[in-house]
Amino acid sequence: MTHPHQRLLIIDFGSQVTQLIARRLRELNVYCEIHPFNRVDDAFLKTFAPKAVIFSGGPASVFADGAPMPPAGVFDMGVPILGICYGQQVMMHLLGGKVERGHGTAEFGRAFVTPEFAQTPLLEGWFTDTANAGREQVWMSHGDHVSEIAPGFRVYGTSPNAPYAITADPSRNFYAVQFHPEVHHTPKGAKLYENFVRLAGFTGDWTMGAYREDAIAKIRAQVGDAKVICGLSGGVDSSVAAVLIHEAIGDQLTCVFVDHGLLRLNEAEEVVAMFRDNYNIPLIHAEESGLFLGALEGVSDPEVKRKTIGRLFIDVFQLEAAKVGGAKFLAQGTLYPDVIESVSFSGGPSVTIKSHHNVGGLPEKMGLKLVEPLRELFKDEVRALGRELGLPEQFIRRHPFPGPGLAIRCPGEITTEKLEILRRADAVYIDQIRKHGLYDEIWQAFAAILPLKTVGVMGDGRTYDYALSLRAVTSVDGMTADYYPFTHEFLGETATRIINEVKGVNRVMYDVTSKPPGTIEME
Repeated sequence: MTHPHQRLLIIDFGSQVTQLIARRLRELNVYCEIHPFNRVDDAFLKTFAPKAVIFSGGPASVFADGAPMPPAGVFDMGVPILGICYGQQVMMHLLGGKVERGHGTAEFGRAFVTPEFAQTPLLEGWFTDTANAGREQVWMSHGDHVSEIAPGFRVYGTSPNAPYAITADPSRNFYAVQFHPEVHHTPKGAKLYENFVRLAGFTGDWTMGAYREDAIAKIRAQVGDAKVICGLSGGVDSSVAAVLIHEAIGDQLTCVFVDHGLLRLNEAEEVVAMFRDNYNIPLIHAEESGLFLGALEGVSDPEVKRKTIGRLFIDVFQLEAAKVGGAKFLAQGTLYPDVIESVSFSGGPSVTIKSHHNVGGLPEKMGLKLVEPLRELFKDEVRALGRELGLPEQFIRRHPFPGPGLAIRCPGEITTEKLEILRRADAVYIDQIRKHGLYDEIWQAFAAILPLKTVGVMGDGRTYDYALSLRAVTSVDGMTADYYPFTHEFLGETATRIINEVKGVNRVMYDVTSKPPGTIEME
């Protein structure tokens, strides 16, 4: 029997930051699920039985044909509802207020909200900063705006271009804001969500201990007495998935580590040794570099690279499953950000950013079904689950490494020469980070070899070698990221080491792009 969590429903209207709402709630130990508006009807609401509902933002206008709308019955459930941006406009539109198009009242970016009327428990801790004259900074992103609030609502905050920036009908526990409290540009946004879930009566019953219990029960129910093979990369995701599944089904699990020739320096040996030294789980080391590099020869398009690697992973797992005999399931360490970036969670209305090699199901010919116990977790939650399971810190603190490996850190065509240069340069870079005591401050760091050569001078000779880009970011869950502010001394020292120690590189650059607008990986 699984843990009976209190549940909050997030209805997704297509915002690119809907997942950040879920992050804020999970930080409060509130179990929530994101479901697209077009899959939420009255029957779903009855089955899901949420304790509260949040309407996300979105790019649409309530006036557009087929504009995203929630089921009418959501307002009759008697549970608290919070509308965010487009979600506010939907609430006003459906409950008797008015929404108008721009007309000079659009707002994009930082704005300041001034309090109006009496306080509401939703805003406890807000409007207390005397340095800002009692105003609060928020992040706006809207064209349409509410021009008349619905009956029963009152105004609790205004901004220069949003006269109804914060509205509420406390008698029905309906709340609506025009800004985005989930983004860090709204400094007290987390406090607003904390107030909302407290108003809704959540007790914070969703913990990694409870998740572990649920996941083990679900794995046993799904798998039964069948055998499972697990794709192991040595990263925290697949390691946590493997240990969790092993706790659930024991020797029914076999792990498969695929060496696709796109790993970092000495990585295959280190991962296999690290796992075998710590766990008594059957592990197959599949050396398939020739297969992968042969298929990628001449390929430069990043989506083709990812899909080719994904297809070959499936082929190798199918082959190893046949050797194991009786395997009916393939386990993967797929995470929530992978799913969101590949296609909106549960088929929602937001756009695809990039394909992930481990997302999208399995081909029928494989004859296996997927086990993905981490599919709805963010990276920091996986690390917390790893600690709950007792994994060594060397697993838990390891920087993320993508399934396609160095293929997506080598823009353009992949060659053995580029891969060798990249391995050695990356090893020097990570060694520098460790020597300076920075490894645990950084979410992810890597080198990428650029598809261009530049002229340089070494000694008395001219060189014409590759340019290298270094990347390091800080993040909480991988959905957003900021570049790490290395000192110029560190960067100069690192560039000198790489150029002196790695043949084939004569220029080193540092990538200072945040996510968004960039992604963390180069491709």
